[in-house]
Amino acid sequence: MAATPSRLPSRHERIRDIIFLSDTPPARAFDIGVIVTIVLSVLTVMLDSSAPVRARYGPLLNAAEWTFTALFALEYLLRLFYARKRLAYAFSFFGVIDLVAILPAIIGLIFPSSRYLGVLRVVRILRVFRVLKLAAYMVEANVILRALRESRRKITVFLFAVLTIAIVLGSVMYVIEGDQNGFTSIPRALYWAIVTLTTVGYGDLAPVTPAGQALATLIMVMGYGMIAVPTGLVTAELARETLGRGLRDRDARSCTGCGKDGHRQEADFCDHCGTALPEHEPG
Repeated sequence: MAATPSRLPSRHERIRDIIFLSDTPPARAFDIGVIVTIVLSVLTVMLDSSAPVRARYGPLLNAAEWTFTALFALEYLLRLFYARKRLAYAFSFFGVIDLVAILPAIIGLIFPSSRYLGVLRVVRILRVFRVLKLAAYMVEANVILRALRESRRKITVFLFAVLTIAIVLGSVMYVIEGDQNGFTSIPRALYWAIVTLTTVGYGDLAPVTPAGQALATLIMVMGYGMIAVPTGLVTAELARETLGRGLRDRDARSCTGCGKDGHRQEADFCDHCGTALPEHEPG
């Protein structure tokens, strides 16, 4: 029986593949063109934020802004029209990103005071993960996310403890320094305590009395110690997750030569003595 010839894709399907895929030269060129346009549009918004540049090139920047907005709106409409499931695309991650990139620009053109919202279109650069085939790195990102999720309760308890300490120390500092030294209320003293505990130290508010300075010294030392706590919590969970992932990649085969087990799933020889490993049990 003669083989049935494969059906050639229609024009509609070819355009859809160019817009939504990245495995062909036209599709890759389309996505790279979009990314270049995004970078240029963000650069335009940045230049427009400078008063001297805006005074000299205002009309040109405004024309570029209208052009980029029209291109992004056209691209969004094309994606919406050629999507197999339009509603699913509209509410998908990249669909929302595309819409978010358009609306601030349109609002900025209508209301000039909010024109800087147009810089939010930089979020569309996230499509670079698809263009450059970086989706595989999301697996590694999931390891970090799982580590953060596993340590969230410990971090939450730690943050509540830090907030409690800041409230107590801020209240004490309010009593010591008082209104005459800038600590006009407990909330303002709390602000100072948090800034000091986190070792930010803006310098807009500082104790003057010896007792206040002694307390500030204690808070500074405590702040350095507190920085290590959340880092240690996340690092411990990350190490546990990485170790667990490594163990999941290994199987239970034992070497017939030296008895070593825990080899990788794809291993054919023992990494200790070089003896050929038994075949995987069917399952």
